[in-house]
Amino acid sequence: MAKARRQADPADRQIMSGVERLGLRVSSMINHPTAQHQRWVTIHRLDTDGDREWEEVMGRLAETDDIEMIFNDESESVTLRWEAASDDDRPAEAADFEVLEEAPAF
Repeated sequence: MAKARRQADPADRQIMSGVERLGLRVSSMINHPTAQHQRWVTIHRLDTDGDREWEEVMGRLAETDDIEMIFNDESESVTLRWEAASDDDRPAEAADFEVLEEAPAF
């Protein structure tokens, strides 16, 4: 028998605020493996990003230690740069791992 799908009740949905949506986008861009490897990312302001939301998220980033912010006025974007805090923060490379010659136990 086919399982009955439960349709989402519109009352159960939680709508994200503009600040939450922009914050999530910025966070995912910063945490992207390429950005983590190169230690910088450029965040472009979209047409859907309101003035209040953009200013609030940029203000939060400005309060964060060890982040350099470069505002690109012509493209309405901001470039974030940061340094690795220590060798522990650098991306893992293949040379960092030992190859085990043991056969699996199963």
